[in-house]
Amino acid sequence: MKSGVIDLAWWRLAAAYLFIIILILIVRWRGINREREIIISTFRMSIQLVIVGFILEYIFKNANPWYTLGILAVMVSFAIYTIFKRLKYDLNPQMKKLIAISMLAGVLFSIAYFILVVIGLSPWYKPTYVIPIAGMIVGNSMTGITLGVNTFLGEMESRRNLVEGALMLGATPKQATNDIANRAFDSAMMPTINNMVGMGIVFLPGMMTGQILGGASPLTSIEYQIAIMLGIAGAVSLSVIIFVLFGYKTFFNERGQLVK
Repeated sequence: MKSGVIDLAWWRLAAAYLFIIILILIVRWRGINREREIIISTFRMSIQLVIVGFILEYIFKNANPWYTLGILAVMVSFAIYTIFKRLKYDLNPQMKKLIAISMLAGVLFSIAYFILVVIGLSPWYKPTYVIPIAGMIVGNSMTGITLGVNTFLGEMESRRNLVEGALMLGATPKQATNDIANRAFDSAMMPTINNMVGMGIVFLPGMMTGQILGGASPLTSIEYQIAIMLGIAGAVSLSVIIFVLFGYKTFFNERGQLVK
């Protein structure tokens, strides 16, 4: 045992893969063709986490602002790439640029504010705080933007006739797409809001659980968890609102005409 945390022996960790075997048996039994995807995702998760574990072990022992900034850059870059891959629609360069800017602006502002103001971390680049907090903010923002963009693009496709009708009646492009933008924002925020509603009663969140397992006071853990959830809500809302405020422009030409 180290710092109040029980070290998992390798054979005990291997025993946890029984849950994946159970999952594979269930999907095979039900005739759901997901075995290959489950195996690949499990393998990737395991390899990625082991590699990240060794990297973080080194970075935590050798705190350096450039290491911390480098990890943040990799996190955000991979999150943006993942958003592009998870979207159901083809994106033009203008849309990709807007998604990247929205993600960067919302995430970086939220991380900086959280680290410098909410926690008051000194030095600001201390990786044991910055990297886990940034990971939660970036991950949730990635999910939020993905949902928001998918909803926005889907609504623009399914309600194209309504948008064109509004334009013919004299609405501006922004007015014609305002309801679609609101639906996209609502869809993006719903997972975060649902987490906040159920937190503490339905489930204990990861950050709080990790701190308790590490020996921290439950009250201190709760303070951090409340703060990080507020930070996540802020990051998701900022990232998505930037996208929906300007996303409609990618569907119109300079004369305000709807294009594909």
